[in-house]
Amino acid sequence: MIRQLVRAAAVAVAASLAPALAQDFPSHPVKIVSPYPPGGTTDILARLLSPKLSAALGQPVVVDNKAGASGNIGTEFVARANPDGHTLLMGNNTGVVINRNLYKLNVDPPQALVPVILVAQVPTVLYVHPSVPAASVQEFVALVRKSPGKYSFASAGSGSPQHLAGEMLKAAFDLDMVHIPYKGSGPAITDVVAGQVPVGFESTVVLQPFVESGRARPLATTGAVRSISLPNVPTMMESGAKDFDVTNWYGLFAPAGTPREVVERINAEVRKIMEAPEVKERLAKMGSAVVPGTADEFARFVKAEVPRAAELVKKSGAKVD
Repeated sequence: MIRQLVRAAAVAVAASLAPALAQDFPSHPVKIVSPYPPGGTTDILARLLSPKLSAALGQPVVVDNKAGASGNIGTEFVARANPDGHTLLMGNNTGVVINRNLYKLNVDPPQALVPVILVAQVPTVLYVHPSVPAASVQEFVALVRKSPGKYSFASAGSGSPQHLAGEMLKAAFDLDMVHIPYKGSGPAITDVVAGQVPVGFESTVVLQPFVESGRARPLATTGAVRSISLPNVPTMMESGAKDFDVTNWYGLFAPAGTPREVVERINAEVRKIMEAPEVKERLAKMGSAVVPGTADEFARFVKAEVPRAAELVKKSGAKVD
């Protein structure tokens, strides 16, 4: 209760100072926190935007990886930061709306953060190491059923969309597989392409280069429609899994209480960046077709995702390890 009162007081003070803060923004370097290790989607997207946002704002924009606890450490760090726009989160559905259904958190991200802009939305992909003798979901299911408990799958962490997708795969086809959670997408995919783990689920953003180099074989995507970056790969629903729709989304957030004018300034600059032809092309290659929108549109999106995430966790049967 005391913590909530302190937080409310801080937000009230920030609101009273909002006009002055907005006029001075940015007065020093801006930090984008990626709550996962280097090499994952949040890290890749943050580093895609940071140099261009730095040029637009006239201040250095640095990426700070604060990994741990399935994204909870970095997410909480930003939620507790000074609400002046100089500390931002490259957040995702894991840290913002999924983890609250699985972990006991010190902050409630949908309340402690203000949405700034949706940056990317991509499906998860079921993929295997090239040594796995399966070229389709049907062949993979037959393989796993032949050797129950032999095949494990890697994910970016407990409670991640990749983890939920894996649990839904197990439930859809009644498979005996072991979940191996990693501390981010980078470490997970490194072990799969090295042959340490035979199977994984990963976003198209991280997986695409490994598919192109032949180091990973995609079997299916988890969205409602095929991915624009992997058009020849069927969806899980096409492969026989009913109502299988798991997507990953990523966006910039600021601490609650950040002046509206500052949020709008950052939103406007990032929209310009995302509308640049070279950035649009890069995002499309990653499998994202997001049309840059307003902060209000992103806020409505996140609000709708809160109950959807709760239902997805329930449907998957996922438990944190």
